[in-house]
Amino acid sequence: MTAQAKKRGGAESGNGGAGLALAAFIANGEDLGPVVRHAFESGKHESLLQGFRGIVQMKEVEIEELCRVHYEEFILAVDELRGVLVDADGLKGTLSRENLRLQEVASSLLLKLDELLELYSVNKNVGDALAMLRICLQVTSLCQICNKDIAEAKFYSALKNLELIEKDFLQNIPLNLLKKAVQRQIPMVKMYIEKKVCNEFNEWLVYIRRTSKEIGKVAISQASLARQKNEGVRSQQRETEDCSRIGFDEHAYALDVELIGEEEVLEFDLTPVYRAHSVHTCLGLGEKFREYYYNNRLMQLNLDMQIPMTQPFMEYHQHFLAQVAGFFIVEDRVLRTADGLLSDSQVETMWETAISKVTSILEEQFSHMDAASQLLLVKDYVTLLGATMKKYGYQTTSLLEILEKNRDKFYQLLLSDCRKKIDGIFSKDSFEPMVIKKENEYHMNVSAFQLEPSGVVPDFPYVAPFSSSVPDACRIVRSFIEDSVNYLSYDSIMDVYDVVKRYLDKLLIEVLNDGLLNLIHGSRLEITQMVQIAGNIAILEQSCDMFLCHAAQLCFVPRRLLDKPHSGLTAKAVLKASQNAAYNGSITLANSKIDEFMLLLTSINWTPEETPEHVNDYMNEVVIYLHTLVSTAQNVFPREALYKVVCGAFSHISDSIMTVFLSDRVKRFNANAVAAIDIDLKKLEEFADDEFHNTGLSELRKETSFKDCLVEIRQLTNLLLSNQPESFMNPVIREKNFGSLDHKKVSIICDKFRDAPESLFGSLSGRSTVQSARKKSLDVLKRRLKDFS
Repeated sequence: MTAQAKKRGGAESGNGGAGLALAAFIANGEDLGPVVRHAFESGKHESLLQGFRGIVQMKEVEIEELCRVHYEEFILAVDELRGVLVDADGLKGTLSRENLRLQEVASSLLLKLDELLELYSVNKNVGDALAMLRICLQVTSLCQICNKDIAEAKFYSALKNLELIEKDFLQNIPLNLLKKAVQRQIPMVKMYIEKKVCNEFNEWLVYIRRTSKEIGKVAISQASLARQKNEGVRSQQRETEDCSRIGFDEHAYALDVELIGEEEVLEFDLTPVYRAHSVHTCLGLGEKFREYYYNNRLMQLNLDMQIPMTQPFMEYHQHFLAQVAGFFIVEDRVLRTADGLLSDSQVETMWETAISKVTSILEEQFSHMDAASQLLLVKDYVTLLGATMKKYGYQTTSLLEILEKNRDKFYQLLLSDCRKKIDGIFSKDSFEPMVIKKENEYHMNVSAFQLEPSGVVPDFPYVAPFSSSVPDACRIVRSFIEDSVNYLSYDSIMDVYDVVKRYLDKLLIEVLNDGLLNLIHGSRLEITQMVQIAGNIAILEQSCDMFLCHAAQLCFVPRRLLDKPHSGLTAKAVLKASQNAAYNGSITLANSKIDEFMLLLTSINWTPEETPEHVNDYMNEVVIYLHTLVSTAQNVFPREALYKVVCGAFSHISDSIMTVFLSDRVKRFNANAVAAIDIDLKKLEEFADDEFHNTGLSELRKETSFKDCLVEIRQLTNLLLSNQPESFMNPVIREKNFGSLDHKKVSIICDKFRDAPESLFGSLSGRSTVQSARKKSLDVLKRRLKDFS
């Protein structure tokens, strides 16, 4: 023990402080790696090893000390351990025997386990193969479906399957050969589909351009039917209002089911457009296709805007406008249903381009038109185009503006056409009373224009109070009104009635009335024709109210408004003035014809030796002519006009006879000639009295009768046949019996008056004394007249 203590003390002294430090590190369980590394790096590893040896020796000493202290307990533990060893040997033998038995049993199980593991491996391989096969089958199945969709032109479905293959299966395909084949075919299939839908779309472009014309025609015809129905409803409402002014009609408010109908849907195929758009969108080329669609349709629109130069516009305008309508109906449908293929701004741009071109073409074509019917025909179709396009939401103001701009031109052409027609009917009219032989002719020429106020169908043949030009003129005027309303119907805001009324006045005044005045003043007419013209004017003047009523009815203006003051036509007063011109023309013609007869008066014998017993031939002609004039004018003229014309004729006869007395062609005349004039006057006066009463003019209670129109020549004849002509100078007698005579005319005529020459046996005649006294009185009158002058 002393030696061991010495060793321990030497070691401890040898190690010094380094051993203590290592012992502290080990006791604390710290990592000695840094210390070892530092020792080797600094070259002091021997010292470190010496320290470790010292620590080992210290621990051995501690163990020896521990064993010495616990020796007895250790002995007991060893004894117990030996007992345990015996038990362990027994247990080991048992375990050996059991192990042998276990090995015998497990050897067969190991063989089965090897087989099971092998089966597990096969199963795993088969599962992997099945998974790979399942993926391949899904891919090939999708490819087959895609091929089938392509064959059936289900391109969108095919693209969706391709997208599914790309996203979910392409990267997971276990077979590289299949994977490469699919990767190579997908772009080719997409390209094929794109090419296919593009071809279909291009074919659709050809189809839709060809079909647009029919689409436009159907849409415009629908607009026309709608307008007709609307006009029918408004006309029925107007009739109902008119009936309500008379009395209630239970059927007036019945619902007309025939007027209610569903609008026919325009059918045209947009499938290629939808398919191409969806396919390109699915391919990520949506913007490219939208641009392609817009550019192609814009090119088609530009082609549609080019009208053929070899074909007249009147033959082509309906096709042209229908093409425009069809184009934008298609674009409206595409805008609403093609899911963003077109934008509102694009459609608006195309419409503005088209409407600008259309208005430019219309303005140019309108400027070349020379007939109102052409303008009206084009206007009607333009109006229907506007109504059709407005229904689809397009702005049509420019179309209405071009119609408004050409309104004056339309009326200029329409008035010119009416002037030609009216001049034509006047040139063909013989101006004789129209003879109507059948009832349908009566309704067509009389009842249709309310020319007979009685409304009772007369017996046939019927002699109308007007000539054939009156119903023809009424047809022209009614046609003018209808054409006017038709042209002005494009603007629902404008007061159509006032415009129609203004131009109707213009037609009646500047065309119809001027034509009548040209007949009155510029044509060589017979008196019967002039009388008939005057009667025609009277009928036309009365028809002005009918014309105005017809215009109001077409313009849906309530009839009560026509009863307001100053609501009539100015033409009515103008025609009234023309009627007076016709009366004056009748007087002029009558006087001219009378002048022809009165020329015979200068050729009679103004110094006959005997007093004639019969009326002169000229007076018979005059009476016959006056009878014809009165009978003709009586059936046509109102009584005031008849009175005016016939009085003018009688006054002219009186003036004509007086003029003959005053003219140089009568150098002298005697009492026998005056007696002949007296016989003529008595015949004329008798006729004048009879006609004044037979015509009913006596009922007018005029101060001057027909006979009174002959007063001047009657007083002159009485004066020349008077036994005391000098009584003319007596103011009282002159005022009473000769008030219409002018003393200067009497003086001239008396100077020509020579009494009958005395015959060889004249002194034996009983009249000589009377003649001598009358001659003396006449000489006194001559002298006093000269003195008076």
